[in-house]
Amino acid sequence: MEEYLYVPQDVVRVYTEVKSMSMNYSSMFASLGSGASSAAGSNFLTDYAAIKNGSYGRLMKSYYGAAKASSAAASGKSGTSNVIDKILEEKKNPKVSKEAQEANAKLTTGLSSLKTSVAALQNEKTFEDTVNGSSAADKTVSAMKAYVENYNNVVNAAKNSTLANKTAYVANMMSSTAANADKLSEIGVTVNSNGTLDLDVAKLKEAGASKVQELFSPDDITSYGSTVASRLQFAGAASSTGAVDSTETTNKAGSSAAALKADGKALASDKLYEKVKDKDGNETDKYDIDKIFATAKSFVNNYNGMFNAGESSTNSGVLANLSYIREKTASSEDVLKQFGISVDQKGRLKIDEDTFKKSDMSQVQKFFKDYGSSVATNASLVDYYMTTQANAANGYTADGTYNVQGSSRYAGTV
Repeated sequence: MEEYLYVPQDVVRVYTEVKSMSMNYSSMFASLGSGASSAAGSNFLTDYAAIKNGSYGRLMKSYYGAAKASSAAASGKSGTSNVIDKILEEKKNPKVSKEAQEANAKLTTGLSSLKTSVAALQNEKTFEDTVNGSSAADKTVSAMKAYVENYNNVVNAAKNSTLANKTAYVANMMSSTAANADKLSEIGVTVNSNGTLDLDVAKLKEAGASKVQELFSPDDITSYGSTVASRLQFAGAASSTGAVDSTETTNKAGSSAAALKADGKALASDKLYEKVKDKDGNETDKYDIDKIFATAKSFVNNYNGMFNAGESSTNSGVLANLSYIREKTASSEDVLKQFGISVDQKGRLKIDEDTFKKSDMSQVQKFFKDYGSSVATNASLVDYYMTTQANAANGYTADGTYNVQGSSRYAGTV
């Protein structure tokens, strides 16, 4: 006798919708391309995103699980295997096509070539005349041609690549390029709408080698060249299997970020700067400088610890927030230096105790009201992404767009 499993009507409806949308995936996009209703396309994309982000799957499994339990209780036998899990798994992890395999190989090779191009533009010898007659201008043009060519190869390969960890860094690199579009334009580089670059050699020669050298400066951690070099470093090191952050890295970065958040809030609070009271309980005009310094030192240590662990993360949320913190610190470098806090070439902090303790604590408080609380906000997000969303390492949303603030221009490109 055949066994039948009772399936609630809601499951039938949901499954029918899933099947219908899956079968009509290609035809719907064909309709959109031929000028069909944008509203219909929007509804379809919303429904399709619901499938990809698991909303339909969770509903189906919830009903299906309940149905199996009901059937098993009635018959005394286990339910049939869950076909829905298999369907959803196949949709989320399709087999890699030959085209994707070729794109993966080109992306891996391209990243290495682009890294070499950036290194050349960060080498001061590129911008010097040589005894054999090669001028700095000629070498700069040659280096920029190589950079644009290799950059475009990486962008084009990333479009069809399934190496999510690597393409996440490519998208981040493209976001940085978009943010520097005006500066790049000054040296003859145009950023196209599809993310690729064009080079106007005549304009590049007119701008001069010094302007290119400044844009790619390795001494400025916020320069365009330094940012791209950083993204390429991690993209090259990212696992081709799409593995997520290691538990050790996650724990270290998350722990330091949580501690930095607390330090930042403390340095921004009024409580830390309360005046010391005398033996009779009367308030004096003196600060508890040792206590303030201890908090500032802890801030510096946790700041460095968070960056040391977090910069090797493949989580886009982590990388974006580290970038925001790095930019805030770079823009505040002169003020930090007044308090004995210096920033090295890698972006790490160092605090000089004597200089800090001699500083005007009212000015320290005023500065950290803004800087400290701002860093605390982003550190909190680093902690969040590290501890609760480590599995979202590739940084893509359910509808296939890249989930990093500032990268909306290329949301559908990579």
